[in-house]
Amino acid sequence: NTPAAGVVIDKLGFESIMYVLATGTLADADATFAVLLEESDASDSGFTAVADADMIGTEAAAGFNFADDGETRKLGYVGNKRFTRLTVTPSGNSGSAPIAAVAILGNARSRPVS
Repeated sequence: NTPAAGVVIDKLGFESIMYVLATGTLADADATFAVLLEESDASDSGFTAVADADMIGTEAAAGFNFADDGETRKLGYVGNKRFTRLTVTPSGNSGSAPIAAVAILGNARSRPVS
């Protein structure tokens, strides 16, 4: 039941980020997993929750529960802060909960992008 904070993502040179979350086999009969997206102007401090207007999708829709084995979710960011991080917080989890998240930078300010 410990929150899993992802690495800080720097969107320098990009206008958006799309987080993709994937679950494995969630081995608990009543666990839920809440998703929190935070933003900051500094990579090491000052993180605050992202306003709904700066997200594509919702944190609630990106969350999942024990019955969501092998599923994916997505949550986008279009705010003005340079740094973001994603945290997944389990509740009621006493089993194995393999999850992964990938951040995809989008809308490059300069093109082409390698």
